[in-house]
Amino acid sequence: MDIAQLSTTLSSIETLSGVSTAVLAQSLDTQESLGENLTKMMEQSVEPAKGANIDVSV
Repeated sequence: MDIAQLSTTLSSIETLSGVSTAVLAQSLDTQESLGENLTKMMEQSVEPAKGANIDVSV
């Protein structure tokens, strides 16, 4: 393998690695945002007063 081909291959590998890292970072940001939205939805769906008083009469 000559030096020019090796250089091109290494450059290509570095580029692909950089792209993979950028895509992973974007994916992590998206997942974090979805998790925050899910947490907000769950907090809004909770009704703390519901079930606090039980009327038991026979």
